[in-house]
Amino acid sequence: MVVAKHIYHFFRESHNQAVIEALRDCLSWPSMAVNEATDASLAGNTYVLTGTLQNMTRDEAKQALQARGAKVAGSVSKKTTAVIAGDNAGSKLSKAEQLGVTILSEAELVALLAQ
Repeated sequence: MVVAKHIYHFFRESHNQAVIEALRDCLSWPSMAVNEATDASLAGNTYVLTGTLQNMTRDEAKQALQARGAKVAGSVSKKTTAVIAGDNAGSKLSKAEQLGVTILSEAELVALLAQ
């Protein structure tokens, strides 16, 4: 009960509330909106992202692919549809080449997403 009382009073103090508000303003909150228009044009495909993309973050690329029904995996396998390779791509690119998996550039990814 003592701990709960201290927590309660901490959050009631105006200077603590101001600090919390300032921290909340600095954070980036993911959108929780439900996409009503579903585009499943990439459904059934699995993509792997590797390297640094120049025009979008890997998370943005992942979200764009998933919004079109694609699965985004963390590792390359024979079931991978394509690997999107940015700058300084590493072992995932090498494994894709070994397995004969299609390799796409960032420009090709943008074109794929625009279809």
